[in-house]
Amino acid sequence: MKKTALLLLVALVLGWAGCSSDSTVEVKNLRLEMKENPLGINVVQPRFSWQIASGKPDLKQTAYQIQVAASPEQLESGDGLLWDSGVVRSDESVLVPYAGKALESGKPYYWRVKLTTNQGDTPWSDAGSWSMALLDDSEWEATWIGEDSLSNPGEEIGVAGGNNKTRLAARYLRKEFAADKAVERAVLYISGLGSYEAYLNGKKVSEDVFAPMPSLYSKRIYYNVYDVTDLMAPDKNTLGVILGNGRFFSMRNPGMKTFGLPRLLAQLRIEYADGSQATVASDTSWKITSKGPIVANNEFDGEEYDARLEMDGWNTNGFDDGAWKTPDVMEAPAGKLTAQQNPNIRVQETLKPVAVFDRPDGKYILDMGQNMVGWLSVDLKGKKGKPVSMKFAELLQKDGSLYLANLRTAQVTDVYTPAEDGDFSWQPRFVYHGFRFVEVSGLDYKPELSAFTGHVIYDEMATTGRFETSDPLVNRIHKNSYWGIRSNYRGMPTDCPQRDERLGWLGDRATGAYGEAFIFNNAQLYNKWLQDIEDSMSPEGSISDVSPNYWTIYADDVTWPSAFFYVADMLYRQFGDDSAIRAHYPAMKRWMAHMEEATMKDYIMTKDQYGDWCMPPESQELIHSKDPARKTDGAILSTTVYYDLLNKMIGFARICGQDADIPGYESLAAKMKTAYNAKFFNKETAEYGNNTVTANILSLRLGLVPEGYEGKVFANIVEKTEGDFNGHVSTGVLGIQHLMRGLTEYGRVDMAYKILTNETYPSWGYMIKNGATTIWELWNGDTADPAMNSANHVMLLGDLLIWYYEDLAGIKCAPDAVGFKKLVMEPVFPDGLDEVSASYSSVYGEIESAWTKKEGDFSWDITLPGNTSAIVRIPKKYNVTVGNLPGVRRVSATEGYMEVEIGSGSYHYGK
Repeated sequence: MKKTALLLLVALVLGWAGCSSDSTVEVKNLRLEMKENPLGINVVQPRFSWQIASGKPDLKQTAYQIQVAASPEQLESGDGLLWDSGVVRSDESVLVPYAGKALESGKPYYWRVKLTTNQGDTPWSDAGSWSMALLDDSEWEATWIGEDSLSNPGEEIGVAGGNNKTRLAARYLRKEFAADKAVERAVLYISGLGSYEAYLNGKKVSEDVFAPMPSLYSKRIYYNVYDVTDLMAPDKNTLGVILGNGRFFSMRNPGMKTFGLPRLLAQLRIEYADGSQATVASDTSWKITSKGPIVANNEFDGEEYDARLEMDGWNTNGFDDGAWKTPDVMEAPAGKLTAQQNPNIRVQETLKPVAVFDRPDGKYILDMGQNMVGWLSVDLKGKKGKPVSMKFAELLQKDGSLYLANLRTAQVTDVYTPAEDGDFSWQPRFVYHGFRFVEVSGLDYKPELSAFTGHVIYDEMATTGRFETSDPLVNRIHKNSYWGIRSNYRGMPTDCPQRDERLGWLGDRATGAYGEAFIFNNAQLYNKWLQDIEDSMSPEGSISDVSPNYWTIYADDVTWPSAFFYVADMLYRQFGDDSAIRAHYPAMKRWMAHMEEATMKDYIMTKDQYGDWCMPPESQELIHSKDPARKTDGAILSTTVYYDLLNKMIGFARICGQDADIPGYESLAAKMKTAYNAKFFNKETAEYGNNTVTANILSLRLGLVPEGYEGKVFANIVEKTEGDFNGHVSTGVLGIQHLMRGLTEYGRVDMAYKILTNETYPSWGYMIKNGATTIWELWNGDTADPAMNSANHVMLLGDLLIWYYEDLAGIKCAPDAVGFKKLVMEPVFPDGLDEVSASYSSVYGEIESAWTKKEGDFSWDITLPGNTSAIVRIPKKYNVTVGNLPGVRRVSATEGYMEVEIGSGSYHYGK
């Protein structure tokens, strides 16, 4: 695939700068289902996307032609095509659906596209490829196998414990087989529960970790697809798999679900050059042992590795497995076997520690310099049989020892026992930790920093956002957000990565998901999580507050389950993908009806479980406020959000062709608005409820304020913030989702900027001033009860990151567009902030916005990718001359602004 950089024209205010005369239009970044050359696609009408670029401005696609074939040769010759779209007059270049002959299970396919644009035609693109998943369960020849016992009498290794802290050894499985003909293609279909690591001839089949993705295993089991052709050897081969416990055999309390002992389903399909095929499937011809070196593994407690039990060559040909057992046939999990469509977790970065400190007890404290998620790899010296332990924590106590109180019951300890005296290298396979500090014990010398490497893990995805300003604190908050968000991606967006919880709480992501999507291409992760949410719904239609529902919590609240709707909307708005809305609309409709029946009374939603969670309490020792004046009425929270969801459902119904549902949603919304204002709105004071900022900002931004009262309600927000809270945040999880944008929309960007840059409690700056390198769970996370003071949460970000990119940088999708095909670029310029430079890699390509204002001078640089446009609004007070230059489609003046419509290209306004 071509990787030539995008050539862009620079349009200057006084003229058109010189540019390359090369006007060739380039097709690049071919994607199928938003992925590059994916394996195991499980939809029969996959969707194609591409990007375009040229050396001239205002590039627009006017037509496309897609071809699909079963081989590169057929694609090149054009013979035997499975689909030729013909020339389609359209500017669509994102998620164009396949409309050819039926696609076959497990088969590879190849595609290309050529375009007509306003700057000429392109040649055929380089070919993209994909393969299909197994589309019918009958194609599985494999059997679920494992070891169907905790331990056998007399065994020392395998299981120990009690008090709900069971220790279970990893299972090792192997199978030798022959491939005595030339191999054309070999594909492995595999699911190892809870987690697996697979090898072919001693080499890992991928760099994935914790595969497959976690799910509600009683409803859905994911499997992965790997092309292992290059790992096949002539004649003899060996498949090897290690099974860890993951979230399938969960060993935690309180109330964490467990689904059974680890088990493997694996099927290797071999296609020979002579056209014949063979299958190697998991069955009782394999061998298994639980007496390997991983004697215990638990994501919450750690991994224990005894090198004295290592089995050299266990995953290669010729290993003596005579002492291994015949595997047990395990019961197939109840969930539907499904090809996983989102990428697995991988190591995305490595860090070296910044310091190591001696402790009086002979232990050492390692400082990574950053609160991170993953594990350590080590190169150390040990003594035979003497364990070396590593215990992980986010914080230190005043005496320099680990602060463990906020980890609850998680043991967070990895243990390595050397087989011999001398050097050893090791890293765990089936655990991860949230940590900055590590206590190392069992050494008789002080280790060097070079002996340790931190491996940062999260779901494989591109970083798509960059944001820098002239204010170091603003930049640091963005950096902390970046670290916190990726710390909490574990096949689901989690609440925290360090204590005995690490669950997919919905309330943490309702609005936060929109902001996260500027920094990361998280579309596949969130598409998968929406399926978790639907899978976790109760038969009555209740949405679990935790999904997958490893904890059973059906509160029949409104605010937490709203994430189901907001995330689907985010995927549509941010990525132009409406598939989640279409897939989950029936479930959404069912929940709306369930909630109307279960908790609505006189058009008011009466149930609220959590309130405005984690609003700053009156005393910094408290987790939750006890002051009634600070608490927002739960019925206000639930009713405002449900009203907003009704309006979302109107749009969703249109997308899904369910127009008959719309009048019902509109009628109910109108009745709710009337009832809500009759019950909670004081027209004399323009206050909602007890006049909290959250009550007023939700009513204002979600459209419930009676016409003509908006300014008065907003005045109460300002007065409350300035008078009672000295210009600080006073909201919790719900209010913060609308605070920064609400203040800005109604003309008080200065107040939003003050809240942003405060360094006194409560504020994001206060967290940083007190050593945070991520985002805390509580505004007062340094002083509150350790029962709930995670140092790595993201729920209190609210709409901050949306505000960063849309309002400070001006990278905002137009209301009548999706996926940033059209933008409205109208940044705000708060006093005290002199520069903002940001970029976002959209589905159409890179968008850039960088402005400066210093000593009366103003400049603004903008870059748009091909096939997009923007309305740019420049305040008249900056006296920028706007000319009708190449790429400029229209120039007009409005009150206070010069408005310019531009196409793709690079533009400079100002000095």
